[in-house]
Amino acid sequence: MAALSICIGGGSIIISHVNDAGFWLFGRFTGASEAETLKTWTLMETILVTVGAVVGMIAFTLLS
Repeated sequence: MAALSICIGGGSIIISHVNDAGFWLFGRFTGASEAETLKTWTLMETILVTVGAVVGMIAFTLLS
């Protein structure tokens, strides 16, 4: 159950770009343009989702 929660949580953040307040705060505080913020935010979320998926798979393997 914990592994499933990790995978669902990781997958839920993959497409939160312009709906996410953090996206706009990051852009404003760093002074980045919308295009730069989108590139950076997309890379960051891709890394987070990938790590979450790997951790979820490892947890599932260890717990089953």
